[in-house]
Amino acid sequence: MQFIQSVDCAIKGIVTAWREERNFGLAITGVLIALIISVYLQFSPLESALFLVASGLILGAEMINTAIEDLCDKVEPKQDPIIGKIKDVMAGSTFIVFIFSFLAGVCLVFSHL
Repeated sequence: MQFIQSVDCAIKGIVTAWREERNFGLAITGVLIALIISVYLQFSPLESALFLVASGLILGAEMINTAIEDLCDKVEPKQDPIIGKIKDVMAGSTFIVFIFSFLAGVCLVFSHL
């Protein structure tokens, strides 16, 4: 029963991110577009696996960023330089995951053109 409850909590978290976070919705849209491209270009199983890992990293990083930002806002609702630094570092880490995942996707697509 605990596993089912854990899955239920995870799904609630994904739905919350989808509803409340614009960047998560944009990331989902980007993943869907990339998925269509990967099907059209007939990615190999290995290429598809790389695509899925990159997509998961982007979506997971976005959710971790959101969770930490929300926690920071709860702990310190006023503007604070340390909280600002934490938020900036998290945004930067999410951006790094996005850039490298995007570049991996570009390499996969160009290998088919």
